[in-house]
Amino acid sequence: MTPAVTVIRVRYAETDAMGVVHHATYPVWFEVARTDLMNALGLPYREVEARGYYLMLAGLNVEYRRAARYDDTLHVLTRVTSVRSRTLTFTYEVRRGDELLATGETRHIATDHGYRPARLPDDVLAALSSPGPS
Repeated sequence: MTPAVTVIRVRYAETDAMGVVHHATYPVWFEVARTDLMNALGLPYREVEARGYYLMLAGLNVEYRRAARYDDTLHVLTRVTSVRSRTLTFTYEVRRGDELLATGETRHIATDHGYRPARLPDDVLAALSSPGPS
């Protein structure tokens, strides 16, 4: 899949006293980037939820390689790397220019609004399995 690219400018509130981004910020950026990817695929979360589905977080992994710092301009590259009838996996790369700062993955399970696992509709599965945003 061609990745969606989200541009993030590091805010002061996301850093510690040394101006280094706090480790808990990266999952927040992943959510922003995942939302951007879903929008680019024509699947805004709001519409998926309106159709009766949640994409609940089942797992999260972040690998930190280099520090991001206050006022850096970062690019978060996001892809859907696994699609099954009830589960999805998104992967992320956080870059400052050509420098790889972190990688990550989130795993999600589709549920109905009663929080029971649910098979996603075929059109949603097809969009998530597409080559990527245009």
